[in-house]
Amino acid sequence: MTLPGVTPVTVLTGFLGSGKSTLLNRLLRDPAMEPCAVIINEWGSVPIDHALVRPASGEVAILPGGCLCCQVAGDLVRTLRDLHARRAAHEIPPFSRVVIETTGLADPAPLLRTLIELPLVSARYALAGVVTTVDAEHGMRQLDQHPESVKQAAMADLLVITKCDRSDRAGIASLAARLARLAPGAAAARVTAADGLSPAAFFATGLGRRSPAEATRWLNAGAYRPVGATASQTHDPRIRAFAWATGHAVEPTVAEDALETLLDTAGERLLRLKGLVNARGLAGPLAVHAVQHSLYPLARLPEWPDADRRTRLVLITRDLDEQAATGILESFFNAPGQSPARAAGA
Repeated sequence: MTLPGVTPVTVLTGFLGSGKSTLLNRLLRDPAMEPCAVIINEWGSVPIDHALVRPASGEVAILPGGCLCCQVAGDLVRTLRDLHARRAAHEIPPFSRVVIETTGLADPAPLLRTLIELPLVSARYALAGVVTTVDAEHGMRQLDQHPESVKQAAMADLLVITKCDRSDRAGIASLAARLARLAPGAAAARVTAADGLSPAAFFATGLGRRSPAEATRWLNAGAYRPVGATASQTHDPRIRAFAWATGHAVEPTVAEDALETLLDTAGERLLRLKGLVNARGLAGPLAVHAVQHSLYPLARLPEWPDADRRTRLVLITRDLDEQAATGILESFFNAPGQSPARAAGA
């Protein structure tokens, strides 16, 4: 949820060899790519073709189209701060977005928390989405053998299956079905060596302009299993994704207290939470977003995206008892004195 003057950040993650750098290179060649800063958050050579790069002062390389590329080895906060300062001082071309490419073994959660928790960062940047690449050839085996790849997929807003020209249709379909169970609300795309992803599709993951239409796509609550419904068989039983709703409106402070309590209790077992909250006295809902124990500031939407006025939350969890989690929510949202909201079609 990006406020005016705050730069949206898209995190590009995926297991080793899954095609993150190839996807990024192709995006940067696209004439439709708007000026952005690309941060490579690992050691090694910058995975941008040398023909694309021309030197710049300091650690920043300038790419065609006004994009920038810089490389860090852990100090992401300093890099984001410096990019903001140099843009303000007109020392580098202006950029309207940031893409952070993580190392293939990275747990994306600490990086996402950085964008929420640290005032020097959160005042200037906001998470706009997580894009995860998964290798069509080796993705199923990597999900079986590497917990990092499972978490990368489960936290995605957009799942990109790469190298689809190097795997058979049945294998790709099986992988896509598994990924859909891990991240039911995530958008999905498939790319090959000849057919990539457009910038518009790559960046269509967040709630940047806070419009009602974006809110429906961003939440996508209908894709999730309702809380209490029987979960389907899965390769990854530790990961659960489900939706919870309530027909009660609450004070904004009550909603925030409920979410903070849930995050404090669940901690790292709650991978991500997104939702729309019916708050008393507001024409539209509050958009809420959390990563593990870090809660973004609640953002007001100008109007509801549909006729459903209920509070709707989606939770992506690992080893978290859903009844215990929703019990915390119900103790706040459904407490005596809360007023009923209108469901769709009511």
